[in-house]
Amino acid sequence: MTYANFVSSLTQPEPPAGLSPLLEALWYAGRDEWHRAHSIAQDNEHDALHNWLHAFLHRQEGDAGNAAYWYRRAGQPVVAGSLRREWEEMVRTQLPE
Repeated sequence: MTYANFVSSLTQPEPPAGLSPLLEALWYAGRDEWHRAHSIAQDNEHDALHNWLHAFLHRQEGDAGNAAYWYRRAGQPVVAGSLRREWEEMVRTQLPE
């Protein structure tokens, strides 16, 4: 799946079949379905990418302190820029061009 296909799938009622948990959570985050995305993030706190996702979600929620904690766990700097740009960066790390 390409980035363009992923973005266009956001209009569908369900995520595309076969997505990794990280991409599925990003799909929900891209639709502003925070609770569904956060539930997946909480179930997958075993690596830096999922911790980055968790940080992003808390930033999306407006909880900067909790986001900073998850950025540290992910080994990522705290992001202050656009949420959409950070979301795109995470998605692109998981998909081919």
